[in-house]
Amino acid sequence: MPVSPTENVIRFGLFELDLKSWQLRKNGSRIRISQQPVQVLAQLLERPGEVVTREALRQRLWPPDTFVDFDHGLNKSVQKLRDALGDSAESPRFIETIPRVGYRFIAPVTRGAQLGTSEPDEQTANHIPVEPISDQSTLVSQTKSRTNAGWLWLAACVAMLLVGAGWMAHRKQGRDGKMAPIHSLAVLPLNNLSGDHEQDYFADGMTDELTTMLAKDSTLRIVSRTSAMQYKGASRPLPEIAQALGVDGVVEGSVERSGDKVHMTLQLIQGSSDTHVWADSYDGNTNNVGSLPEEAAMAIAKKTNSAVAERAPMRYVNPEAHDAYLRGEHFWYSENGNEKAKIYFQKAVELQPDYAAGWLGLSQYYGGGMLDGHLNPKEGLAPMEAAAQKAVELDGSFPDAHIALCGSTFFKEHDWARADRECVRAIELDPRYSSAYHMRARIFAAVNRHEEGIAQEKIATELSPSGYEWGLARSYLWARKYDLGIANARLRLESSPRNAHTLETLAALYRCKGMYKEAAQAWADTFSARGDEVSAASVRRAFAEGGYPAVVRWKLADLKKQSMQRYVSPVLFALEHAQLQQREETLSSLEEAYAARDPLLLWVQNDPAYDFVHSDERYRAIIKGMGLPPAY
Repeated sequence: MPVSPTENVIRFGLFELDLKSWQLRKNGSRIRISQQPVQVLAQLLERPGEVVTREALRQRLWPPDTFVDFDHGLNKSVQKLRDALGDSAESPRFIETIPRVGYRFIAPVTRGAQLGTSEPDEQTANHIPVEPISDQSTLVSQTKSRTNAGWLWLAACVAMLLVGAGWMAHRKQGRDGKMAPIHSLAVLPLNNLSGDHEQDYFADGMTDELTTMLAKDSTLRIVSRTSAMQYKGASRPLPEIAQALGVDGVVEGSVERSGDKVHMTLQLIQGSSDTHVWADSYDGNTNNVGSLPEEAAMAIAKKTNSAVAERAPMRYVNPEAHDAYLRGEHFWYSENGNEKAKIYFQKAVELQPDYAAGWLGLSQYYGGGMLDGHLNPKEGLAPMEAAAQKAVELDGSFPDAHIALCGSTFFKEHDWARADRECVRAIELDPRYSSAYHMRARIFAAVNRHEEGIAQEKIATELSPSGYEWGLARSYLWARKYDLGIANARLRLESSPRNAHTLETLAALYRCKGMYKEAAQAWADTFSARGDEVSAASVRRAFAEGGYPAVVRWKLADLKKQSMQRYVSPVLFALEHAQLQQREETLSSLEEAYAARDPLLLWVQNDPAYDFVHSDERYRAIIKGMGLPPAY
């Protein structure tokens, strides 16, 4: 419905949108934001409380004759808008995402004449900056006094500002004990105060367990470990971190272990106001240390009025098994720490055979090793499946366990329908569990249902923007939508320029599109991000001397060198041979992988490097044997 000239200002919360000057303001101060996000906001404010479809936004904002990656453009605009409003997709206060449909503005809205705010000059009214300022938490005020207003009007404005400032100070200090409700939390990595870096694993493990317990014992939306861990040791202000993670509150603290004594101190901070909400300390010993995160999670849930009505009783965990599991988790998330992780996960289940988390860790170790191409499937498939089944039997309410069983079923049996049911079960247990959507995207890509795979990865990205930064770009890669993939990867690298997974995906996207110079540079950047400057220099030198084929030959030689020391998947060899159009070597490597039931074979049809063997009966026999729908 068109807005009349007398209703050109729309207010919601502390914000207002002036439809005449296209300015977004907070408490009278202008927020610098580019034009497209403001236009998206205007469309949502036209129909508050109603769903505005993505297609409707496309028709209004992107003319039919405009060539643009609409999904990428709209997602980026909505994210910029949420950043400006301090909002989040996971716990929205203003803009609610309706997955695969559109968006809905959910906050109360009022319209009316502008009160006590500035009148934009001609330049401001006709120009909205193209790019937002780098620090979105800094709000730039460009208001001017109305020179033609009377003293009475000026006095009224001053009075309103003073009242507003007093109310904000009152809220900041929490004098009446009231503040904005907390619906979402991030648990920042706890500081290790033991004075011994060998205890870092313990502090990280207690952080993980507190995160897990909060997810179980409260209705709060809890940010994933992957997203929060990037702020380990960060010195940024908590409001900035809360805004970046899209949460209302932040839990921070420390843990100290001395001998068999453990002391944990925590505090809960309201993100937007940096207000102290709650703080407490917990003491225990090595026999009951596992109960400390549970006790703290219950206290936080009660303080935020988010405690679940019914909670399962906490299971007994052998202290030694618990410590072994924490060490395994630490190495699992460390670079090149998989083998040490296996040792500790194995120790955990040996000490306590009914420890579901330990079995889950083992299953993840085997699955991750095979997907990395560094674990022989003949040694990994059976134990991965057994560990996943054991984890589900011991704790069927554990979403991660169902994802592990999904992976083992798909990798070992190639039964994608049964594997997908495990993903769906994980989503039923936790609809905001991003890893489940991420795994479904993998499955759909393998069976050539690429649009569905992309849709699932978009949901995963919406739920956990920092969880799988390379996920959507990889889905575009598998769907052979290289331009979209390149744009998405570049966008992700703006905030995480040294993410090796994203850089490796970008290298593959460039290579598939025929942009070989860029592919070589992305591969060099990948090695640099992993701390391997020798290989980075080798890639650059190979390209300078012989172009991209020389890079492929160097990678092939490097794989052969690695295989002298450890297992290397035949699929990794096959890909390099395929890029060199070496038919016999390519087919022989693929057949070797098929004999071992190598999971990496599941996605070979998605890579154009293999197109030259699609007509070969040996290749077709492999695809048929895996039960995959042919893409040739």
